[in-house]
Amino acid sequence: MQIQGQIVDIENKRIYSGEITVADGKIVSIVEKNHDVKNYILPGFIDAHIHIESSMLVPSEFAKIAVLHGTVATISDPHEIANVLGKDGVHYMIDNGKKVPLKFHFGAPSCVPATFFETAGAVIDSEQIKELMALPDIYYLSEMMNYPGVLFDDEEVLKKIAWAKHFGKPVDGHAPGLRGEPIKKYIAAGISTDHECFTYEEAAEKLSLGMKVIIREGSAAKNFEALIDLLPDHYENMMFCSDDKHPDDLILGHINQLCARAVAKGIDVFKVLQSACVNPVQHYKMEVGLLKENDAADFIVVEDLVNFKVKQTYINGELVAEEGQSFVKHVAFETPNNFNTSAKTISDFEVPSSAKTIRVIEALEGQLITNEIHHSALLQNGKLVSNVADDILKMAVVNRYADTPPAVAFIKNFGLKKGAIASSVAHDCHNIVVVGTSDEEICNAVNLLIQNTGGICAVDGEVKKSLALPVAGIMSDKDGWEAGRLYQEIDGMAKSLGSTLKAPFMTLSFMALLVIPDLKLSDKGLFSGKSFAFTDLVVE
Repeated sequence: MQIQGQIVDIENKRIYSGEITVADGKIVSIVEKNHDVKNYILPGFIDAHIHIESSMLVPSEFAKIAVLHGTVATISDPHEIANVLGKDGVHYMIDNGKKVPLKFHFGAPSCVPATFFETAGAVIDSEQIKELMALPDIYYLSEMMNYPGVLFDDEEVLKKIAWAKHFGKPVDGHAPGLRGEPIKKYIAAGISTDHECFTYEEAAEKLSLGMKVIIREGSAAKNFEALIDLLPDHYENMMFCSDDKHPDDLILGHINQLCARAVAKGIDVFKVLQSACVNPVQHYKMEVGLLKENDAADFIVVEDLVNFKVKQTYINGELVAEEGQSFVKHVAFETPNNFNTSAKTISDFEVPSSAKTIRVIEALEGQLITNEIHHSALLQNGKLVSNVADDILKMAVVNRYADTPPAVAFIKNFGLKKGAIASSVAHDCHNIVVVGTSDEEICNAVNLLIQNTGGICAVDGEVKKSLALPVAGIMSDKDGWEAGRLYQEIDGMAKSLGSTLKAPFMTLSFMALLVIPDLKLSDKGLFSGKSFAFTDLVVE
């Protein structure tokens, strides 16, 4: 097979008219040759940190859509399914991913559970990390969220990092807001990347200390604008990722969108493509070609180097997508799960109280971090209830692994005027998280998800929309376009109920993520990320 076009040589920062010859999945030759083909040929895009599960699709279904946008490989952390199913979940993702051409590179989840302040479905200890790190299918130790464990020399945490070093595999970081001496110690432990920077100054400090910074632009957390100005001077140590990408967003685009936005800001295209295509391959020692002779024939053909509209995607010399059509075939897959909770009653969500002031989680648009604010309590018949007028809504987290009382708190900025929304995609343990305007609506939403053994839903009286997620309670058994369509319907209903958030379900899914400060809710109670301890709902 021979392909002609304008060949983008990222390493030497040149573009020339040429021809590529491919045989047996490899690039046999790349030669300069005059022709009239205007399209550009470049290495494929790589998402340098993503939880495939957050697309609500199994890897094989994710691949169908991702290749349309020129994505040929991912650095994938199976942390989400591991919190539900343990090591079996990791192997499920690897095995399913191998059935399609896209090159998934999975890590060993370092924090299962992320903390012991919540209920997970499984535990992966240092001995299991050792077993996973020994596998050729595991490329790195996934994000070390337990940064307090690193800073305070937790023996189990340090053992996990030591096993990654033993097998010569990198360790991914997760240290939002960590600065000064603490970040120096964190890096010194052997942690080499961070995708959690949310300010320019934070990312600049981490880069100056030798850490690689991954610019994240997902469905909820969006740090591109804050960090992109660092890329011109630090392009050799930066990458792009989505971290979490819901199906409707994935249908619209992937890493190609970030390249277009970066070039639109006037950043040198070679620096942009170094970050998007080359750096992940070199850092993680990925089995991905970089448009060189004898490399795997992993490359894409784009219309221009401005919009990066993908005309063709090749993986191992196979044409996997062309002009908006995916050639990745459907593969059958099982639907393992771990859902063991009974239907709830309205009284389960009632909070008897005489409080005057309560702690409230303030959700922030486009951020995973939250603020703690204090607000006057609204009481009816001696019970705390949602204050719809002031947008202080009741929130609950329901243990999906056992029958225990729900944990209840209050949250601001979801904006619902009626009804409730709920999700069993709730980082990191994937219990059920719900926000609603009344205890009855909250109960109805939770019970709909229990009935579906996982999913997302919006309810308003008799009107109910849901997307069932029977694979571990976090992934659909449908194809990406059908899941995306259903997700858009439910997202639209959430907004019709009053939510002003751009991605209410993605934001909701992070409100139980205790390792991101400041105030979050687990199935065991309200948790302060500052003190790293439970705190009271009522302000004394």
